Amino acid sequence: MRGPRTNLDQWHCFMAVVDEGSYSRAAEKLHKSQSAVTYAIQKLEEQLAVALFEIKGRKAELTDAGQLFYRRGRALLDEALRVEASAVTLAQGWEPQLRIVSDALFPQAAMLDCLEQLAIECPETRLECVETVLSGAEEALLEQWCDLAITGIVPPGFLGDPLLRVRFIAVAHRDHALHQLDRALSYQDLRAHRQVVVRDSGARRRRDSGWLEAAQRLTVSRIDFSVQAVCRGVGFAWLPEVVIQEPLNSGLLKPLPLNEGRERFAELFIVLPERELAGPAARRAEALIKNAAAALTCDRQR
Repeated sequence: MRGPRTNLDQWHCFMAVVDEGSYSRAAEKLHKSQSAVTYAIQKLEEQLAVALFEIKGRKAELTDAGQLFYRRGRALLDEALRVEASAVTLAQGWEPQLRIVSDALFPQAAMLDCLEQLAIECPETRLECVETVLSGAEEALLEQWCDLAITGIVPPGFLGDPLLRVRFIAVAHRDHALHQLDRALSYQDLRAHRQVVVRDSGARRRRDSGWLEAAQRLTVSRIDFSVQAVCRGVGFAWLPEVVIQEPLNSGLLKPLPLNEGRERFAELFIVLPERELAGPAARRAEALIKNAAAALTCDRQR
């Protein structure tokens, strides 16, 4: 098999010239002479048999081919950096840091059990777990911010395994005015009262999930805050059954007798980006979380 004619140093020089806007600034950033950067790009053009730049006035601009190879070169360098990072990880054993992004729908107690076990098995690994809502975990994956994600949305370019199906129930405080109607409720009945909703933690693709455009609305940033608000009679909400078992069992919260839409479901997926490059801590975390989710599913089915 024939090896590549280009090398990473040439691609690095090409990326730097485009990113910095000039050969001189690229040379300064790379701690090379300008002639060395110029030679590297000339060799790259020669070996690719295409012109990457064209002179317009006193400025070099990317050709159409240059724009294409810039995108491909960026992917090539990113992959090389990931391979090197993976080699460092394997040489060290456990990763020095593991960043988990978890949709807030995944039960906190189950996640804490997993983190506690990870802390025992890999004590030298710094663990970071961030809770997100709606598109927050999707955004973290796209921005390559996390090593493992639990998300309700698997973005393009990623593969996720089904993890947990979360049931939501429409509920309100037992003394809420909606319960005093003493009949089956319609969506029109709900829209006359305050709905409690949880704000999307994502910055780019914010979604309003489940809002009925009620006349009154309370928006909060955390699911546990929304549970407390509903328990105090501030409004009604669709809340995850797994987090409201205690107030349901005590009678503090009562399901709303809707004539339709009493319950909703959300699917959670677990995503391990760059699976082939993942370190042992990330793989172990994935296994622990999958086992915890399976146990939750079994408990609900009993």
